[in-house]
Amino acid sequence: MATQLSMAKEGVITDEMKMVAADEDFSPEEIRDLVASGQVVIPKNINHDFPSKGIGKGLTTKINANIGTSGDHMDIDEELHKLEVSIEAGADSVMDLSTGGDLKKIRKMMIDNSPVMLGAVPIYAVASELGSQNRSITDMTPDFLFESIEQQCEEGIDYITVHCGVTRQTYSLADQTNRIGGIVSRGGSLLALWMYQHHKENPLFEEYDRLLDIAFKYDVTLSLGDGLRPGAVADASDKAQMKELIVIGELTKRAREAGVQVIVEGPGHVPLNQIAANVLMQKRICDDAPFYVLGPLTTDCAPGYDHITAAIGGAIAAAAGADFLCYVTPAEHLCLPDVKDVRVGVVAAKIAAHSGDIAKGVKGAMERDIEMSRYRKALNWEGMLKLALDPDLPRKRRAQSENNEKSVCTMCGELCAVNIHNKMCVLEEH
Repeated sequence: MATQLSMAKEGVITDEMKMVAADEDFSPEEIRDLVASGQVVIPKNINHDFPSKGIGKGLTTKINANIGTSGDHMDIDEELHKLEVSIEAGADSVMDLSTGGDLKKIRKMMIDNSPVMLGAVPIYAVASELGSQNRSITDMTPDFLFESIEQQCEEGIDYITVHCGVTRQTYSLADQTNRIGGIVSRGGSLLALWMYQHHKENPLFEEYDRLLDIAFKYDVTLSLGDGLRPGAVADASDKAQMKELIVIGELTKRAREAGVQVIVEGPGHVPLNQIAANVLMQKRICDDAPFYVLGPLTTDCAPGYDHITAAIGGAIAAAAGADFLCYVTPAEHLCLPDVKDVRVGVVAAKIAAHSGDIAKGVKGAMERDIEMSRYRKALNWEGMLKLALDPDLPRKRRAQSENNEKSVCTMCGELCAVNIHNKMCVLEEH
């Protein structure tokens, strides 16, 4: 058995590394070395066949779309439609966060139909299965948890969010610091409740080597979840969040030594002026491991528009060095997202990711904008649509315009500054 990380450490260039290198305009040797250092990961389960993508230093910022059923809304066909729309809109990854219905059947359908990396949060399946038996998460045993994790990994999940940093010490800080939002991570709260009831340590932390053995066996990337992430901007960068990050930093090192690929998850709700510092701290504490952030949301006061607050925060985080953005939809904090919400969320995250890529000098990012600007200067509408991050909406709006047959648009019409300057340039040439 071997993983992308263990093979890279031995100097092997895998087919997956070659694919990422071609996609990112790197040499295969460069990608191998980045994987060997842990600065880049290639999440790809040995039991899931799809075109590989890399996440990490120097690569384009990737985006993830969360989909999945809930106990109150279970429509598998709708979730498959969300998967399709996510990919069409440009998601590099999808996470199945289902908590309602036949979760094994749902996972199989997702894996069979996903041409991108697929993530999951294994403890959701544990809680759901116990709930179907009229039992609670406090009835969970460590063996049951690890057996469920192995089953999901064997099925083909490419990366799993595991809240290993939520320990008895770290979660107690969330209460001691008078947090406004408390614990907002679903997985983190479930483990905190289990520890509280049993007066025992988190099994994912206490038996971390057992988790590493499972991940290595299937080459599953661990996404070390931030179970104590701030769920209110006023809670950002507090003791609980920072202490958990320090624990995660140590777990990152242990995973790499075991040949297991690692992503580190980050906040959450963070004010604008703290985002760059949060990225810097994660990179320092976790030895430059790929950073996966939810948003971050920059204000708590925009329900219904949280895709915008997340895109603002995501752009700043990506520019500061974050590698992987989890989308947020307009339904965040309100309800389960529908298909339209999913599409809007993916596009908003794409805009944030690309904006960040321009700022941090990712290959091809600025060049795309320069080409777009040249098409705009030439009033070449097809060229502009070709390079648009979401071509469908501008194509539709252009078609609805009274000037859709002309080179100009209805904003300026004959007073179009670009058109006027182009005419001046023609006169100067003559």
